[in-house]
Amino acid sequence: MPLPHQTVVLLQAARQLVQEMPADAVLLLTETNLDWPTVLEHLGGCRLLVAAQDSHLTKRLKEEHGLTVLDIDPGPTPTQERMSLALLEAVANEKLQSGADVVALYNGIEAEEGKPEHIDSLSVIHLGEHLERLSAQELRKLDTKVPLETLRAVVDLAAAIGREGREGKPVGTMFVVGDTRKVMSMARPINFNPFRGYSASERDIRDRKVREQIKDIAQLEGALIIRRDGVAVAACMYLDVLAEGITLSKGLGSRHWAAAAISQKTDAIAVAVSQSSGTVRIFQDGELVLRIEPLARPLIWRHFEMETQETDGLTTPVVGSQS
Repeated sequence: MPLPHQTVVLLQAARQLVQEMPADAVLLLTETNLDWPTVLEHLGGCRLLVAAQDSHLTKRLKEEHGLTVLDIDPGPTPTQERMSLALLEAVANEKLQSGADVVALYNGIEAEEGKPEHIDSLSVIHLGEHLERLSAQELRKLDTKVPLETLRAVVDLAAAIGREGREGKPVGTMFVVGDTRKVMSMARPINFNPFRGYSASERDIRDRKVREQIKDIAQLEGALIIRRDGVAVAACMYLDVLAEGITLSKGLGSRHWAAAAISQKTDAIAVAVSQSSGTVRIFQDGELVLRIEPLARPLIWRHFEMETQETDGLTTPVVGSQS
């Protein structure tokens, strides 16, 4: 079946944009199977990534020669959400870098349900900015007393620790943010406090230099306690709190149980970094609410889903228990 004229024109426009910007790739969101040799011909050698409407179409596209197919199955979701899923999938599988420029082709006009439509829209996406907006959007969904600026600084720091480790070795750690007075009443030191004696500005994790220093401190055992204004209060803290009525996936270690428990007993947000995988998990009200995968470059934000089994490599327990 020949391509509609509007699709041909949009493909030619995408090719011109890729060449003149220049852009890194063309992302094509399709609701129908197309004449792919003709599509590739009109794109003139541009790098093409394709994401389909559903799993059935994805399977058919994978049989086409010369296509890089992004394996997403979002179901009946809005176009913009499918586009975000496709971009995240491309970054996760190193098909794109976090700072890439992408020309996206898609059907931007909502049509009758169950009736696939041809491509009618083109957008230029700066992926770094797009991922940044995604991360802020996901964190804003958390109903929390911790300011977004502080929460983002902590989560970005945790993700960097999970992604980079320290001195070539993986690092697992935990941050507890907000409701500091109550959190401290449920904690006790297991080592010296490296933040004691420093001014608030010298302990503010919103400062890049402070975050770099905390990466070294995170190698020590115990939790780091952060005030809602972003000032680090203490490190090497044992959380003496019971994980009552909490359900977590099998394989998550005591660090994650402690994070869930302290978030259940207080208004704090707990952020746990898995030593074995580098995955960052965010807990609120005793539940896992967000997970960040440890990619080499960008941050990928995902809602809670069924966890695969893993351990966090924690050697010293941090969940309190009664004798």
